[in-house]
Amino acid sequence: MDLSDRVEVMDYGKKIGDGTPDEVRNNQAVIDAYLGVAHD
Repeated sequence: MDLSDRVEVMDYGKKIGDGTPDEVRNNQAVIDAYLGVAHD
């Protein structure tokens, strides 16, 4: 995140986020993919 002005995030070959590091860091799809999603 500190090396790039823009970041693109892929999950199983599908782009789920792109933008500045702060935008990607706060993108809910990226958070869900990397930290998991709670299932009730």
